Amino acid sequence: RKSSRRRLVTRDKKALSSHPNRFLPPPAVARQSLFCCKMASRIEYSEKYTDDAFEYRHVILPKELAKNLPKARLLGEQEWRGIGVQQSRGWQHYAIHRPEPHILLFRRPLGTDPVTGKVDVELERDAKDAYNASLAVNQRK
Repeated sequence: RKSSRRRLVTRDKKALSSHPNRFLPPPAVARQSLFCCKMASRIEYSEKYTDDAFEYRHVILPKELAKNLPKARLLGEQEWRGIGVQQSRGWQHYAIHRPEPHILLFRRPLGTDPVTGKVDVELERDAKDAYNASLAVNQRK
């Protein structure tokens, strides 16, 4: 009895591996993936802006995508990456702009290494120096 089950499973695996569409996901998954790809291509990213402690950016999501997001809490990194937001490491979703919930507000400490997501002391010092220099130039104007 066990051997007949084993043969059946083996036979099914062979049938699946020889099928021309064996690498395609099931239709429901394919539709959801296509929807996410289309939505991800419509996500807009702002330029970065800074203050003396953080660099910031905002991300504008298509409203169809944003309506499925939780309204009362911030998104974790896995969640915002899961909906198609693509940016380097170290960014944190830090606030919800209630009038426009489709706009996600992100920040990360100055001097964050975009590859590791951790603050590098030298990068932090350089970023703060650059910020102070630009602040001084703007105050002279």
